[in-house]
Amino acid sequence: MNEIERNSEMSRTDIILAIFIYLSIFINSFIFFKEPFEFQFGYIIYIPLLPVFIKRYGSNKGLLAIFSVLLLVGIFNIFIEQNTPAQFFKVFTGLALSYFFYDYVIKEYDFNIEKLFKWYLLGCYIAALIGIFQFISFHLGFTPGYKFTWILNKWGLAPGGNFGLRVNSIFSEPTHLGAVLSASFFVSVYNLFIKESYYLSKFKSAVIVIVYLLSFSGLGQIGIFLSVILFALNFGLIRYIFIIIPITFLMFNYLYNNVKDFRERYDGIVDLYTTGKFVLGKTHGSSFILYNNYHVAKENFKGNFLLGTGIGSHPIAFEKYSLANKIKVYGFNLNSADANSMLLRLISETGLFGVCIFLFIIIKFYIKRTDEEDTYHWLVSNGILIMILLNLFRQGHYFLNGFPFFVLLYIYNSISYNQYLQNKDAETPTQDRLPE
Repeated sequence: MNEIERNSEMSRTDIILAIFIYLSIFINSFIFFKEPFEFQFGYIIYIPLLPVFIKRYGSNKGLLAIFSVLLLVGIFNIFIEQNTPAQFFKVFTGLALSYFFYDYVIKEYDFNIEKLFKWYLLGCYIAALIGIFQFISFHLGFTPGYKFTWILNKWGLAPGGNFGLRVNSIFSEPTHLGAVLSASFFVSVYNLFIKESYYLSKFKSAVIVIVYLLSFSGLGQIGIFLSVILFALNFGLIRYIFIIIPITFLMFNYLYNNVKDFRERYDGIVDLYTTGKFVLGKTHGSSFILYNNYHVAKENFKGNFLLGTGIGSHPIAFEKYSLANKIKVYGFNLNSADANSMLLRLISETGLFGVCIFLFIIIKFYIKRTDEEDTYHWLVSNGILIMILLNLFRQGHYFLNGFPFFVLLYIYNSISYNQYLQNKDAETPTQDRLPE
C-alpha cells in the first residue's frame, strides 16, 4: 500500500469516526433502554473506543485531578447518607466517561479545532434542514414528516408558537435545539452580515437562523439576546449601544405580546422571584419548576457550600427541600434529577468547587475579537460560550448532546489561539516589532 492509499484509508476512517461522534452529539432523542440507566447512542462508541484511546494517549492530568476530588466527595456523602451509591456512580461514571472520551477525540484529530467545529456546523445545518422539512410537513398535514415518534422514542411534538408548531427537528424538544444550535446561530448571523462567510454559505446560515427562530424556544430567545450582546462586545459596545438597546426592547416587546408561552414563563418567573408565591392555574409550570429547583439548590448549598453533596445527589436534596411536596398535582416534581439548570445543579452537588471551575473556564479561555488578529478563534469561542451559558441556565444534564465536548473545545480553542500568537510573534522580524 503506497502513501496515497494509506492517507486515503486514514481519511475514510476519520470520516466514519467523525460521523459516529457527531451522531452521539445530535441524536439523543433515541434511547436503547431506560433501566438501570438510559443507554444513549453515544455509548455505542464510548465502550469500544475508550480502551483504545486510553492506551494511546494515557490520561489528562487536569481532568483526573478534578474527577478524583469529585469521586472522594461523592463517596464521603454516600457514607453520611446525603447520596446513594446507585445515583452517584450512575451519574459520575457517565460524566467522567464523557469528558475523558471527548478529550481523546480532540487529541485523535490532532487538536484541529477548526475542523471539529466545522463538522459541528455541518451537523447543525443538516438538523436545520430536517427542521424546515418538519415545518413544511406540518402545514401540509403530512404526519410522518413532522411527528418523529415513529423513529425517535424520546422525542415529543411541541405545539405552539406563532404557526402552530415549535420546530424541534431531531431533538427531543425545542429547548434542546435552542441549546445545541446556539453556537451555529451565532456564526450564521455573523455570516449574513459580512461579505465572505465562515464555512457556511449565506443560504445555509439563513436556514439555521430560520429554524432557530421557528423553534420558539425560550432558551433560544435567550441565545438570541446573548448573541446580540457578544456581537456588541466584539465589535465595539459603545459604538452599537444606541442600536442594541432599541433592538433588545423591540425584541422583548414582540415576544411578550405575540408569543404566549414566552409571556407566561416571564410573568411566572418575575412573580415567583419577587413574591415567592405560586398560584395553581396561574403561575406557569416551567417557571415554578425552575424556581423550585433554585430553592432546593439554595437550601442544600447552605450546609454544603464548599464541595456540595456529591454528583447525582440533587434528587436527595429535592426530597428534603422541594416546595412541590405540598402541591398534589403531577408534573411539579419533574427535573428533580437535573435541577432544570446546570448552574443550580452544580451549586447543589459540587458547591463552590464546581461553580468556580466553570467560572474559571469561562473567563480564562474566552477570546475576544480584535482587528489585529481576526482569526476563526473568536467565532468558535463566542459561539460555544453562548452554548455553555444556556446550558448553565436551563439544561441540567451534565453530558447531554455532547456538552463536555464543547467545553473542552472552548478550552483547546483558546490554547490554539495562544499558540498561534506565539508562532506569529516568533516569525515577526525584530525590526518590525513595536518597542517595549
